[in-house]
Amino acid sequence: MGHGFQVTFDAGSPRALGAFWAVALGYVEEPPPPGFDSWEAALDAWGVDPGDRDVAYALVDPEGTGPRVYFQRVPEGKTAKNRVHLDVTSPGGAGVDREDRPAKLAAAREHARTLVAAGATVLREFDDPREGAWVVLADPEGNEFCVV
Repeated sequence: MGHGFQVTFDAGSPRALGAFWAVALGYVEEPPPPGFDSWEAALDAWGVDPGDRDVAYALVDPEGTGPRVYFQRVPEGKTAKNRVHLDVTSPGGAGVDREDRPAKLAAAREHARTLVAAGATVLREFDDPREGAWVVLADPEGNEFCVV
């Protein structure tokens, strides 16, 4: 049996970056703890200063199958290329045969347009007969990822 895990992003603004990734992944904000109607109510009850409320943020898969995604505030910005990145499957892009690269690339481009509207930047596109087709983007804080 495998071990559970979450994906953690260092961020300058966890809530803002989390909002972007909610769009990218189709995830939702993690619900507040039991006994609280909202995160604001929980943070109020715990005495967290309003100025310290953007130190962490979490998303969950609404279907409960994907890993939790956690965003933690760090003081430094991104300085180098990611050594690990996410590959986001575009709607309509999953299961497309390599022979149907034009359809797969069209689906990836369409999802990339949605993500650009949410704050991403397109870095490049790939269309390789051996590897397939995908679009490389950067999220609003510069983290690279692919839409396949």
